[in-house]
Amino acid sequence: MSKTIKNIHFIAVGGAIMHNLALALLQKGYNVTGSDDEIYDPAKSRLEKAGILPEKIGWNTDNITKDLDAVILGMHARKDNPELKMAEELGLKVYSFPEYVFEQTKNKQRIAIAGSHGKTSITSIILHVLKYYNRNFDYLVGAQIEGFDLMVKLTDDAPVIILEADEYLSSALEMKSKFLFYHPHITLISGIAWDHFNVFPVFEDYVKAFEQLADGMPKASTLLWDETDDIANIIGKQVREDVNQIPYTAHPYEVKDGKTSLKTKNGNVPLKIFGEHNMKNLQGAKEILEKIAITEEMFYEAIQTFSGAAKRLEKLGENKNTVIYRDFAHAPSKVGATTAAGKELYPERQLVACYELHTYSSLNKDFLPHYAEKLNAADQAVVFYSPHTVEMKKMPSISPEEIKAAFGREDLKIFTTKEELDAYLKGINWYQSNLLLMSSGTFGGTDIPTLSEAILKLPVKKEERASAPKKKSWKGIFKKKG
Repeated sequence: MSKTIKNIHFIAVGGAIMHNLALALLQKGYNVTGSDDEIYDPAKSRLEKAGILPEKIGWNTDNITKDLDAVILGMHARKDNPELKMAEELGLKVYSFPEYVFEQTKNKQRIAIAGSHGKTSITSIILHVLKYYNRNFDYLVGAQIEGFDLMVKLTDDAPVIILEADEYLSSALEMKSKFLFYHPHITLISGIAWDHFNVFPVFEDYVKAFEQLADGMPKASTLLWDETDDIANIIGKQVREDVNQIPYTAHPYEVKDGKTSLKTKNGNVPLKIFGEHNMKNLQGAKEILEKIAITEEMFYEAIQTFSGAAKRLEKLGENKNTVIYRDFAHAPSKVGATTAAGKELYPERQLVACYELHTYSSLNKDFLPHYAEKLNAADQAVVFYSPHTVEMKKMPSISPEEIKAAFGREDLKIFTTKEELDAYLKGINWYQSNLLLMSSGTFGGTDIPTLSEAILKLPVKKEERASAPKKKSWKGIFKKKG
């Protein structure tokens, strides 16, 4: 893209990644404007502080003039958007978000992290290590990461960009996966489990997108994948001319006294993150970093200070009896992996796992059976959903009985209001018990940090847990770490 492009307008600027891109271009010296029919915090406050919050909420064709060098169209905007129509009438170049990112990075080495789960964590690990060694790099990541002001950085001089490569659709004009625009030189596929049921109603179409990603890589590129994932393994092993193929598995590790450490030839390396799925994420990141001159020894030094991305097994608080974690998990594979990780870290403690059905997929009756057994690692399993959310998404209602049947747990507790959930959690005796809260939402508007603080202040009573569900031996639940 020519360096003369300076005037950029965002249609649907309020999105998480869209407003971060707007702020990144502002930092780059571009003139940036934007519009949206709804903007909430943190986007609202951040755009306002930068001086580019729209004066009025809504669409305004006066925003679209011949002076614009580019218009970036967010997924939230529809084909009949009046600003989009005006841009088309004026013959302006309209980009989807990933199209524009590619145009900005044509002359960089592009490294893409794809998969149904683990994308944000793997990308975050790579960014953390590169920053630890003061490397010059650009990036795009789907969550706020400690030590990084924005979720997007685009400069003229960085030789490489690390991309969290999302399979969701790009825009109303480009109804194909975002990651298909990146044409990465290094691609990692962390695993494939059906997600985004609303735009990929057929599983084969979902898988095909990942095949297209791998098939679209340039010659002399590198493809990495988790070989313990059946579908990723099939895609990864397909013969592709001049593509370096690297399968990986979980890095050897051990868990002791609620702490996880990596097993290496030079001794154990302590970590702040945990869970077998994170050991896979860590190994995938390590393999990529070795391709860009981060040695194994350098990696082990830097990874010790990595505390995880926001809302990814984030510790909200703890006392001597209880640790409370929050996780963004929403897809079945994520829920299963995160719940198992919580139990593995403290096998002697009771684990209470609360999951909110919040996304379109999770609230779909046809998709619900994919959650079968995903909460089985928990001693007490709780599901929250809002009938109002189901109604707002214009979906058929679901019953507690249908949810119990889908998860395969007769003892599953189900709540539909934040007041009921609050009362239940505060009524538990939290002696030697941990809480895991999993949602891409807010459990019906619950102030989660305040609830966490209240639970940690509750009195506890030492007791035998005769009433806890009888569970089979944990032997065999977790694979041997070697």
